[in-house]
Amino acid sequence: MRRANRQALMQHALRGEAFTATDAMAATGLTRATVLGVCADLEEAGLLHEVSGAPTAGAAQRGRPARHFALSEDAAVLLAVDAGQHTLTARAADLRGRELATVRTALDGALDGSDAESGAAAAELRVEAVRALLDQVVERAGAGDRPRLLTVVGVPAPVDADGRSPVGDLSYWPAMNPGFVEALEGTVVVENDANLAVLAERAAADSPHLAALLMGERFGTGLVVDGRLLRGADGGAGEMRFLDDVLGDERGADGVAALARRWTLDALAAGETSPVLGAVPPDRLSAVDVFAAARDGDPLAEAVLERIGERLARIASILASLLGVELVLVAGAIAEAIEPVLIHARSALPRLATPPHPRLEASTLGREVVVRGAIELALARLHADPLDLLAPDV
Repeated sequence: MRRANRQALMQHALRGEAFTATDAMAATGLTRATVLGVCADLEEAGLLHEVSGAPTAGAAQRGRPARHFALSEDAAVLLAVDAGQHTLTARAADLRGRELATVRTALDGALDGSDAESGAAAAELRVEAVRALLDQVVERAGAGDRPRLLTVVGVPAPVDADGRSPVGDLSYWPAMNPGFVEALEGTVVVENDANLAVLAERAAADSPHLAALLMGERFGTGLVVDGRLLRGADGGAGEMRFLDDVLGDERGADGVAALARRWTLDALAAGETSPVLGAVPPDRLSAVDVFAAARDGDPLAEAVLERIGERLARIASILASLLGVELVLVAGAIAEAIEPVLIHARSALPRLATPPHPRLEASTLGREVVVRGAIELALARLHADPLDLLAPDV
């Protein structure tokens, strides 16, 4: 009973700002004596603190002012990591989810899991890179003396309920998720990066049926249907490898960056011309070059973006038909430049599929969508069971 009372009071403290015993009594159903006793226990544990001079709503009170308590937001730190194939991003946040610091680093090619022979070595180096980045973001946040309450890591691989990725896809999945649950300090949750993206999008979306597409080098989808995240066996919901067969392309799950590069090089090899793109060495050509050329009116680049738009329309129509998704958001770093592709995709949808058609939009959350989703998940875990994370012995 004592633990249940403390849990209820911590959940109340997490939901709002400063509160009085009367506020807590109304929210939890506890007696005044119990509330004050639990507040004293939680204050001693460093989880609450008394607020002096807190404003009181309504008319001025007579007599002794009510005591106000508030969550000790700096009692611990929440950590989020976007462990992408080529880039790592880490964020530290307080117990309200407010950002304290964010750091980002590019990965050496040896850590991206693309070389099957060096997969094990890449996995070990990847863990060390994430550990170093977490130490850096904690130091930059000035939180070196605070407990690392919960670390949520997003990886470009399917993830089961225990934070592990299934065996498959040669060395790629093991390299992307090399045992982060056991390898990192404190309580660790590992989740698919697209799932974290859709959790971040769900917080702001006007639909309970949405998909978030991460379309960089690879294509992954986070799915929310009826307001709930879809996971599937081994976390495989949203894995899009079936596109190889559906689209008749052995690399059907390539993302926008890979498609822009591949289809541009294919066109040039077939004899099409582009003074701008043809002058870029093939091993240095990037999606940035293709999008820039399209903005300048390059016909080859424009044709490539139109082709990507049609592929996106086909994928959106599949999601809408199969799962009833009504909003498809392109998320991640590519979102800032994706509007020309979306214009082509919206135009192609009526030709490719019967109504109702899903809305196609670019995410406004930028390249930090995965770390934002990781913080959302950390906060959800904290609100659901604060004592288990903050004070398991209290």
